[in-house]
Amino acid sequence: MAEDPLILNPNGGLPRLLEIMRRLRDPETGCPWDIEQDFATIAPYTIEEAYEVADAIEREAWDELKGELGDLLFQSVFHAQMASERGLFTFDEVADTMSDKMVARHPHVFGDESRDKSAEQQTRDWEAVKAAERAGKAQQGTLDGVALGLPALLRAVKLQNRAARVGFDWPDISQVVDKIVEEAGELAEARDKLTQAEVEEEFGDMLFVIANLARHLKIEPEAALRATNAKFVRRFEGVEAKLKQRGKTPNESNLEEMDALWDEVKVEEKARKDNPE
Repeated sequence: MAEDPLILNPNGGLPRLLEIMRRLRDPETGCPWDIEQDFATIAPYTIEEAYEVADAIEREAWDELKGELGDLLFQSVFHAQMASERGLFTFDEVADTMSDKMVARHPHVFGDESRDKSAEQQTRDWEAVKAAERAGKAQQGTLDGVALGLPALLRAVKLQNRAARVGFDWPDISQVVDKIVEEAGELAEARDKLTQAEVEEEFGDMLFVIANLARHLKIEPEAALRATNAKFVRRFEGVEAKLKQRGKTPNESNLEEMDALWDEVKVEEKARKDNPE
């Protein structure tokens, strides 16, 4: 390490990180685990790190966010190093590609177009530029380019947005609600009459329509569900705390008692919201 001043430099920035990654993958002196990895084995970690960034932001854990962003950056560095070893591209080319894309997609900032337009108009312009990019990649289908690796709920919304641009959409939200009722009925019927695979298909249909409802309501369904998950955790922990005061655990309780405590927690939450200190 004495002959590696860059690696030892606490202010070495991105060049330091790139050199560390190169050393980790060195076939002679690197880390055996890092050397064995490929794009497919690292991809799940990349997804996980992206979610951990989102989690830190959701919790407003700003002291953790720097580290989580670093973990996510390391994933890009890891993929770029493997690509460089194969002669595919380098990290600098990744950065240049993103810079080119941002300049091309923001002519109102880096070009001659006016900035005097709404965020909605800018979004439409952004989509038009992306459509032209897809056409240049021979992606002619309306749904081409919607990544398969996206979370299913997010991908559902993106697919529906693409279809809506060419007129394949319910014009009125009431029709979406009617479809949810229809799908729920089919699911209830499928539960007793169909195979497990068919039940799963009906359930998927209902989730897809619920995602469409979120789109019509201008709700980001992943964010909404994350918030509900957090609320459930908070309230159930409140139930556990009340049971502990009674000298009990959930296993020593029953649904009737826990349901009553759940209602108590909800009332207390509402009171705190109505009368913040």
